[in-house]
Amino acid sequence: MGEVSNKKRYWLIAIIGICMTYTVQAQVLKEINPENVVYTKEQSGDIRVHTNGYALAYNWGEIPTYYKTTYYHIELGRMFDSRESSQNRNIVYQFNRLSSSYKFGKQNDFFIIRLGKGVKRYVTDQAKRKGVAIGYNIEGGADLGVLKPYYLELIYRVDRDGQFNAEIRNERYTPENADKFLNYESIYGRAPWSFGLKEISLAPGLHGKSSVFFALGSNGQFVKTLEAGIMADVFVRKIPIMVETEAVKNRPYFLNLFVNLQFGKRK
Repeated sequence: MGEVSNKKRYWLIAIIGICMTYTVQAQVLKEINPENVVYTKEQSGDIRVHTNGYALAYNWGEIPTYYKTTYYHIELGRMFDSRESSQNRNIVYQFNRLSSSYKFGKQNDFFIIRLGKGVKRYVTDQAKRKGVAIGYNIEGGADLGVLKPYYLELIYRVDRDGQFNAEIRNERYTPENADKFLNYESIYGRAPWSFGLKEISLAPGLHGKSSVFFALGSNGQFVKTLEAGIMADVFVRKIPIMVETEAVKNRPYFLNLFVNLQFGKRK
């Protein structure tokens, strides 16, 4: 009888061991299932179009919980003035070279480098929304505005031995040449973009943005987000994109609506 009891005990221990083995294996399989992977880091890139320009950006951050991501942000963008308008006189000068298009009254090209920190929060779960999660994003940080003088090709009449000849000069706006720079008949076109690179000036500032986003796809490993919101940039001085006149005034701030596409990966 004792031997039978020992055999039963051994069989019971064996059955319990087998059950525990299957339970552990099932738990491991569940943990490595992509739907249950816990991600801790995120990297992504942005392609943004806003009311008066565009930008490209890179983001990297931490994921403390499924519903929250804190990140850092670096961006290069370009800002236009809403009053800019391209035009071309379509005239021919030396060597049959057709005049180039230009923007009348423009004084500087303006670029912005943005460094920021933000937080994204999900308010829904992807699985419950058939692969689409909804959330909001808040970000703020420092700006560095970059102003590059805008050069025009201006037509001058030059007296050479009693004969007047046309001559083209590449010039930026100054109070001294305002009569030429703002005279439609004196403008041949825009000078090559390289003019002004050695005369860049800087303007520090701050930025902030707020948005809602829609995270697409059921696989949480990849970042595929459509975002829309409002953003503001404020600088320590006026940004002279256009030549100021009584009717045209520059300002130290920009307020824009934007749409952003974001792609990246979590790990």
